[in-house]
Amino acid sequence: MAKFYERIEPAQAAFIRQQHIFFTGSAAASGRVNISPRGIDAFRILDPNTVAYLDETGSGNETAAHLLASGRLTIMMCGFEHAPTILRLYGQGRSLPRGTPDYQSLLATAYGNQEPPGARQIICLHVDSVQTSCGYGVPLFDYREDRPTLRRWADNKGEAGVAAYRSEKNVRSIDGFETGVAASTPPSA
Repeated sequence: MAKFYERIEPAQAAFIRQQHIFFTGSAAASGRVNISPRGIDAFRILDPNTVAYLDETGSGNETAAHLLASGRLTIMMCGFEHAPTILRLYGQGRSLPRGTPDYQSLLATAYGNQEPPGARQIICLHVDSVQTSCGYGVPLFDYREDRPTLRRWADNKGEAGVAAYRSEKNVRSIDGFETGVAASTPPSA
């Protein structure tokens, strides 16, 4: 049976910290709905109603575009290894583009000023509600390891190469919406 909460409770925070992957779901009023997988190493619980994740440059930037268009964001985690649980965080999100004062501040406080190669933004979610459900239909999987491919790609491209890639692939969504990420995101200070 699904249950709703107004904030992330301590037991839910513990569940979140056990995960290796989370999924983001976002949409504008029109166009495609986007669902993306993310590695949990980038995820932070800032307080019971605020979470963030450090987003790396990828083939698209749908979440940022949808946040500009509607602000709606859902983050979902599934218990693949332990308790059969699904946890969803619903709320309003925003993108903090790399190099902006808000990005720099959160990078310092939540990430110890450490950013992976190819970092492009931090996505913040103000959590309006938390939903948990049974997850009995979620299969059991054993975690092996994170893939090094995306960070190796960014390392090989270098700062200028990643900025050029963002200019080509990350400024607009696949539906043509602005993402709010500058074509050439400045390096962090």
